[in-house]
Amino acid sequence: MRTWFITGANRGLGLEIARAALEAGDKVVATARNPKQIDEALEGFAERLHTIPLDVTDLKAVEEAVISAQAWSGRIDVLVNNAGYGQLGAFEEIASETVSRQFATNVFGVFDVTRAVLPIMRAQRSGHVITISSIAGMQGFEGSSIYCATKHAVSGWSEGLAREVAPFGIKVSCVYPGRFRTDFLDGSSVRYGDLAIEDYAQASASHRQALDANNHQQIGDPAKFAVAMLALVGAEQPPVWLPTGSDAYTVFANKSAALANTIQEQKELILSTDFQATE
Repeated sequence: MRTWFITGANRGLGLEIARAALEAGDKVVATARNPKQIDEALEGFAERLHTIPLDVTDLKAVEEAVISAQAWSGRIDVLVNNAGYGQLGAFEEIASETVSRQFATNVFGVFDVTRAVLPIMRAQRSGHVITISSIAGMQGFEGSSIYCATKHAVSGWSEGLAREVAPFGIKVSCVYPGRFRTDFLDGSSVRYGDLAIEDYAQASASHRQALDANNHQQIGDPAKFAVAMLALVGAEQPPVWLPTGSDAYTVFANKSAALANTIQEQKELILSTDFQATE
């Protein structure tokens, strides 16, 4: 029986991962700012479910939550960094303090939770850190540049972390969901720019209308995503990068092709910057 520690488990992908893990017979520490939603959604699993209120931007609360989790279960086998939100809008439309709030949750919150959990996993000489990024962590999208920046950040961090903790038997995976049918685009979750700039007004309005039209129409099934996470954890050699969804597959394929084309087309310029070899 594994013990999962999941942030942002009150709805969407986090809730479905918690449900799938519990249905598989595992124990789950499910955290969220409002854990009451978790208890209501996952009735019947009380013996194997431990809910904790947690704001990942509160370092003291993070440390206390991990201590509580270890006291309850004795170990943490899987960490799922899922808490986050989408700060949308053109870069110039987003105030500096708003950018800081986005990074505090999507990046520094991930760092702090992982830093608190890793000593437990190192002592166990086992564990799996899963961070939920996004296709925005592989490809930049207009009207989402700050959100993309946070997801690119945890992508690069995951790759480096995977090499650092491998000697301790700890695995690291960065997951890149496509568009899943969650509350991500609801007003309770997504946020838009807070500065009005006339040059961006038309494009921003069109972008928001398109997103509103796609709300709860996304192709991805959150329950199937959760099943995929169980398969990821069960893999003997889990990948560091895992796109999920047909749209994510397309994003990864197109990015791979674009990179291959760039290094071929720009090969002469790329190689021109080395010192000349001496005989």
